Order: sequence, then C-alpha cells, then structure tokens
Amino acid sequence: MTAFTTAAMELLIGKDSHALLENRAGAVQTVGGTGAVWIGAEFLKRWYKPNDSAPATVYISVPQIGNLGCIFHAAGFTDICTYHYWDPVSLTVDTEGLLEELQNAPDGAIVSLHEPAEMGLTPKEWKKVAAVMTEKHLFPFFDIETQGLASGNLDRDAWVLRHFVDNNFELLCAQSFSKIFGLYDEHVGNLIVVTKDNETLIRIHSQMAEQIGMVWFCPSGLGGRVIAIVLRNPALLYEWKQSLKALVKRIMLIREKLKEKLRILGTPGSWEHITTQSGVNSFIGLLPSQVDFLAKRKHIYLLPNGQINICSINSRNLNYVAQSIHEAVLSTTIEDHSQSTWNTDLDYLAKNSIDQVPTRIIFK
Repeated sequence: MTAFTTAAMELLIGKDSHALLENRAGAVQTVGGTGAVWIGAEFLKRWYKPNDSAPATVYISVPQIGNLGCIFHAAGFTDICTYHYWDPVSLTVDTEGLLEELQNAPDGAIVSLHEPAEMGLTPKEWKKVAAVMTEKHLFPFFDIETQGLASGNLDRDAWVLRHFVDNNFELLCAQSFSKIFGLYDEHVGNLIVVTKDNETLIRIHSQMAEQIGMVWFCPSGLGGRVIAIVLRNPALLYEWKQSLKALVKRIMLIREKLKEKLRILGTPGSWEHITTQSGVNSFIGLLPSQVDFLAKRKHIYLLPNGQINICSINSRNLNYVAQSIHEAVLSTTIEDHSQSTWNTDLDYLAKNSIDQVPTRIIFK
C-alpha cells in the first residue's frame, strides 16, 4: 500500500530528507515490526556479502528487548555476537565500552540498533558511534517501534536514524505501529531501505517484494489505511501527536512515583536510573534471582534481564509493585550480586544446536 509506506517513511526519516528527494529511499509494508526484521534479515543473509570468504557477523545489543537473535539465527546467520551499551553495575550508559566493541567488530558487520531513542546516548555520543561505524564499514539495521514515546516528540525520537541517513549510510530500518497506534491486532509494519542510488533501490525493492510474496500474500489492509489517513490529515495528525505527548507524560509520572516509592521504602541501591531512562520499557536493574522472586512470590512477570513495561503500572498497582520490588531486592544475598548476568536469547542459542532452535517468530 503505497499511501501507507510513503507516509510511514516520511514520518521516520522526514519529508525533507535528501534520501527521499534523491529517490534512494523506499519501503515495503510488512506484518508488524517483527515481520520487517524478518524480511530484512533474510534479505541480508541472501544478498549482503561484505567479505567473499565469510558470511556477515551480526551484532545485537545487550540488554535487548524481543527476539532479534532468534530472528537472525532463523534467517541463517550463525555468527551472532553482542555489544553492550548499558552497565548493569553502575546502571548508566557505557558509551566508551560501546565504542570499543564496535571498533573491534569485523569490517562490514551488521549492527542491530534497537530503539536508539531509548538507549540513553546523547547526540554527541551518537555522532561518535556513526563515525566508528563509517570507519569500520558497519551496516546499521534499525528497529524502531516506539517513535514519539521516548520524548513525546516524533522528530526528536527519529534524530538518530536521520543522522545516519544524512551521513550517507546505506541501511535498513524496521518500523512498527503496534504501540504508537494501538493496532496490536492488525500488525502493521514497514521496512525502510536507504541506498546510495535509485538503481540499487529498485533492485532491492524487487527482491524484497519477491520475498514477501513467499511469506504472506498481503499484509493488513485496514491497519495500513487507518495509519495513512491519520498521517495525511493535519487535524487527525495533530490529535494523534497530542495523544502521544499525553502518554509520555503519564509514563514519566509513573517513573517518578515508582522511584519515590522505592526511596520511601528504603530499598537498597540507587533508583535514579528509572527516571533518567525514557520510553515504554525500563531496565530497572534487577538480578535474574530477583526477577524469579517477583514471578514466583508476587506474580509480577518481567523479562529475565529485568525489563519492565512502565505502562503496565498504574495508580491501583503502584504500591504493590514497589513493595514487591523492595522485597525482591532484600531477598538477594551479597553473593548473588557477584553472579549478575544479562540474559538474552543468544544464551539460548549458545546452548542448543541449529536443529533444536525453534523458528517460530511472534509478530509484533
């Protein structure tokens, strides 16, 4: 649906983007953001050959959200590594560590950049990341599901991607509308492609259209039409933007209240990172044993890496969540802290052979 893919692409990379004006940016509609990652991963496995002698290495961030590692693995990639941007001990962004790991990556590696607006890096730090990726000829694969939900400003949340586009990167970007439009049952996604020239874009678009035809004949029509209408109508677009701003204000208020509750309870440790982070999800710094305590004792279910969806906290359950986190932290011995690890789906891949890894993908 051209009306949808064009409007969605303009929303993310900007109507005045040089890539659009030079006709070297395009997009294909997909079944959710995960469908976009899947099509992009399969395309790269088939056609992206930075070295003739070996397939590309894929780098995925830790901590991470979702099943990106499993998707790339199912697409046929076998050399899947991780890079770290978050220090689980200091609970702050580790920019120097991130730059060092990217500097040590093999030339031409694919780097997954999941929700860059929520990673916590400053524009100056992102410029350093882009410079290293240029030097190492690394290929950026963005995954953006919550544009507008980090800062409340659609353009600000898209700055990182636009910076890479303006600096002449060839890249892919998976885009999802499940969260920002509330269309979970429609699974509306978009895969954006930015190339060096129009001729390359036409060839890539042709190959992706063939891939999509083998996976699903046609993605959601209703969801795509709804989004296209809203993005093309100034009054509806303004109303939607105001809704995003209101949601972000609520998210930040919940973050402030949760941090204050933990302070009043005297929960050991610093909880400032809850409010310095932004967006729908938060890595609140809990250990796997503490996450397990919450699930078994309090029936509060987080991902193993301690990620919680802030939107699931409200005025009715805030006190219970804070008290439960407090008890979970107190239940942990000092020895447990020395064994802190970040769990990812790559841990699962490392323990299983290729034949044992399921290829079922949950589209979001």
